[in-house]
Amino acid sequence: METAAKPTYIKRKKNGRISLKAGNKSELVIRLTMILLVTLTIIGFLLFDYTGLKIKEAIMETAYNLKVMFFEPALNHFTWAEAIYQVGVSLGLAVLSTVIGAVIAFFLSLIAATNLSKEWITNTVRIMVAFIRAVPTVLWVLIFAIAAGLGSEAAVLGMLFHSVAYLVKAFSEAIEEIDQGVLEALKSTGSNWWHVVTHGVLPSTFTYLLSWTFLRFEINFGVAVAMGAAAGAGGIGFELFMASGFYFDLSEVGFITYAILVIAIILEVLSTQLKNRYFPTNVRS
Repeated sequence: METAAKPTYIKRKKNGRISLKAGNKSELVIRLTMILLVTLTIIGFLLFDYTGLKIKEAIMETAYNLKVMFFEPALNHFTWAEAIYQVGVSLGLAVLSTVIGAVIAFFLSLIAATNLSKEWITNTVRIMVAFIRAVPTVLWVLIFAIAAGLGSEAAVLGMLFHSVAYLVKAFSEAIEEIDQGVLEALKSTGSNWWHVVTHGVLPSTFTYLLSWTFLRFEINFGVAVAMGAAAGAGGIGFELFMASGFYFDLSEVGFITYAILVIAIILEVLSTQLKNRYFPTNVRS
């Protein structure tokens, strides 16, 4: 009776050579990587210039700043109405880039899925979106800012570009998970390609498409906050930049941070409620 191999670094001889088992090789690579990262971190701390550093005073000042920021939040340079408006601007940027991006990504994902399109078309689309995803959103925003200028237009275009690439990958993978028998059954009845998409692909993947879209919306809201300052897109991110970089108002920074946190929690709750209400069977499974 054979016994299961233990996950240890057991060496074996094969043709006079000593080698490691495949599973043990991956574990060894992971451990060596972790050791290397820890070593580099320690070396980095040792090479820091600690001249003039007063640890006790630094800790006390940091604790005071955190106390003011999170226990004394206040609005000092703009009103509640302006705060709500700025949050709405950030949400608007996220909604616009997500909705348009999801529509474009859906059609591109149909030709990026291996079970719906030819191999050379699939590979072409995937290479293109992989290149777009490899470039951070902020760089796309700055690239578009050269043509459109700093502002909400560049922010939306940059977030839209990256959202399309992100959702094409997610949507196409969801489409490829469809039972091939469903597609073959529709094709055997004489259904054309678009009929297969509307009656086979959409009903089977709508839950996943909606979930990925809402997830990207949450990401885009965070990006819109960051782009408010980096690209001059406005919104609550710009007010956060002004409060921290110009006014040095920690109380206002704390208030804006709480506002962003509340919006993020609301979005998460809405996402969960949406799944529970419209797709209860899928959630339980």
